Amino acid sequence: MESAHYFSSEPAGEFIRKPLSVVLDGKERSLHTSTGIFSPDAIDKGTRILLDEVPAPASEGSFLDIGCGWGPIALTLALKSPEARVTAVDVNQRCIALTTENAATLGLTNLIASLPQDVDPELGFDLIWSNPPIRIGKAELHELLQLWLPRLNPGGEAYLVVQKNLGSDSLQKWLADTLPAGFAVSRFSTAKSFRVLRVVRDG
Repeated sequence: MESAHYFSSEPAGEFIRKPLSVVLDGKERSLHTSTGIFSPDAIDKGTRILLDEVPAPASEGSFLDIGCGWGPIALTLALKSPEARVTAVDVNQRCIALTTENAATLGLTNLIASLPQDVDPELGFDLIWSNPPIRIGKAELHELLQLWLPRLNPGGEAYLVVQKNLGSDSLQKWLADTLPAGFAVSRFSTAKSFRVLRVVRDG
């Protein structure tokens, strides 16, 4: 984790891009990363578990990645579902730039990376994948999830990966108690020290 607080809007230190070679959607990809963001040198364990555990996305629809970092989740969604519209959000301006640039490198025209406030408030989502920023603090995390999860379209679903020792079980209970009627919360899977939580909105 970066000491410069990857969840800051403008991280400390110079924005210097550096090459990053990773496997996304089964192929080696040559991308760029930087300091001052979450997991700048690789796909972190939680994100890798999410990508390995969740069902394949539909071929089309409106998808969301909450807390995109340099883009591994959003880029994977866009690669797997080229007919879908993928929105990636992050408060970190550096993450928005990197995700946008990495999408362009991969020729992905179906991905838009935005600051949260720049996303159309009327836009709903059929699918959300996220490794949410647990370390921003409980109150801020709850506010973040209350902002985005209710924007699931009817019949939509969300998958969140959370480390067990960082409160996955208590977060599951809070979501079940807090989300509006018509939302169901469950534990989708457990892998290593992580849980994948599933949120479904009635159709």
